[in-house]
Amino acid sequence: MSLIDVRNLSFSYEGSAETVFENVSFQLDTNWRLGLVGRNGRGKTTLLRLLQGALPCGGQIHADVEFEYFPYAVEDAEAFTVEVIRAAAPGAEDWQIARECSLLDLPEELLWQTFESLSFGERTKALLAALFLRDNAFLLIDEPTNHLDAAGRQKLADYLRRKRGFLMVSHDRAFLDGCIDHVLALDRAQITIQRGNFSAWWQEKLQQDQAQLERNEHLKKDAARLRAAAQRAAAWSGRTEKGKFGANGRDGAAVDRGFVGHRSAKMMQRAKSIQRRRDAALAEKEGLLSNVERTEGLSLWSAEYHSPCLAELREVSVSYGGRTICEPVSFVLKQGERIALQGVNGCGKSSLLRLLMGQAVPHSGTVVLSSGVRVSYVGQETDVPVGTLADYARAQGVEEHRFKAILRKMGFSRAQLERDASCFSTGERRKVLLAASLCQQAHLYLWDEPLNYIDVFSRMQIEELLLEAAPSLLFVEHDTAFVNRVATGVLLVRR
Repeated sequence: MSLIDVRNLSFSYEGSAETVFENVSFQLDTNWRLGLVGRNGRGKTTLLRLLQGALPCGGQIHADVEFEYFPYAVEDAEAFTVEVIRAAAPGAEDWQIARECSLLDLPEELLWQTFESLSFGERTKALLAALFLRDNAFLLIDEPTNHLDAAGRQKLADYLRRKRGFLMVSHDRAFLDGCIDHVLALDRAQITIQRGNFSAWWQEKLQQDQAQLERNEHLKKDAARLRAAAQRAAAWSGRTEKGKFGANGRDGAAVDRGFVGHRSAKMMQRAKSIQRRRDAALAEKEGLLSNVERTEGLSLWSAEYHSPCLAELREVSVSYGGRTICEPVSFVLKQGERIALQGVNGCGKSSLLRLLMGQAVPHSGTVVLSSGVRVSYVGQETDVPVGTLADYARAQGVEEHRFKAILRKMGFSRAQLERDASCFSTGERRKVLLAASLCQQAHLYLWDEPLNYIDVFSRMQIEELLLEAAPSLLFVEHDTAFVNRVATGVLLVRR
């Protein structure tokens, strides 16, 4: 066991007025299996790059281990997979390579295929196997579940649970619960570390936020009461002070100015004491909600279709290069249904969505989209045209104010709304695509892995929206928790 000691870490991107980290200090045990969580744009990938030494920063990072980053570039993608693994882990024996691949359910014959011929999921497994074969390495793993189906994610979680020494970014709650033993959270105002899986951290987070909100309400009422008391005491002091200059008291006797002045001073002192208590309550209130994640409800501008049936597939099979990649699929999509397409990677789920979009995909069978059905589509890509969000809203034909309001609720700052989209993180670009879809008045929403790169807080916002608005939705998603909550039905696509 050794420690990774981070002291007074400070960093901001050149040309940016915002600070990503400022005087941050924490320690990590190199035996921990850490999940790194936080909203998009909070600096998760940046932190991994800082630990790796890929960015200049202020402060100190001391560790007795080497940092290895995933994903990493493969120099020769035409080489056999086994050669790619050997290049990444030069000290590994063949039996060790075979063992790691077996633990990941990566068939041995794939080792003798070129790396570029593997699916994205198979490449992920091969590259992770290579990193865990390196000695004295602490792994920095960035979004390993992208391109992995539900079964692949479960297998990877089982594999990681056997390992030690990694810090991993993932937004898949079930996946994190299956493999981590600590959480490193990038909160709004600080970094926190907690023992346990994601669910344990989340429950603690909810309890802390609720306690702070309740304390905030108490302080608001207390401050109002103290303000009124201070005003009354000050008024009393003022009236008493004026009274000492009167000629006579109520019985006609001369006023004891010393006594009245003393009484006035005591009232003023009391007023100042109340004011100090009020100031202290307000000061506590100002810092109280600094780490509470505010997540407002989203809105969806869906449209109602005049008929129950929106789309139908009859014995549809997708084929590429003359090879059929899925068994015939038949189903009727009705209004108000939220159907999840599930199946292994490469079985044609995305192709079925593109067919309903009217795109040219080689297939057999019949695809019917009911007449006049308006469709909103979000594909797997994360590319957003260079330009402002106002430019993008106009290009998509959506109302700019509504579009930006949704992004604000999904964690964008006001400053971000005015930036060029090229400055956004991958997760922020993904949110731009989803926000535009939510602004489109559609009868049917087709979403292909919409949650890739999206933070946990926004995933939960989208869940609540879909449950409340109940739009018609056909989607592909491998986040088990999301599917279990949102889907009204599941359609299994078989190879």
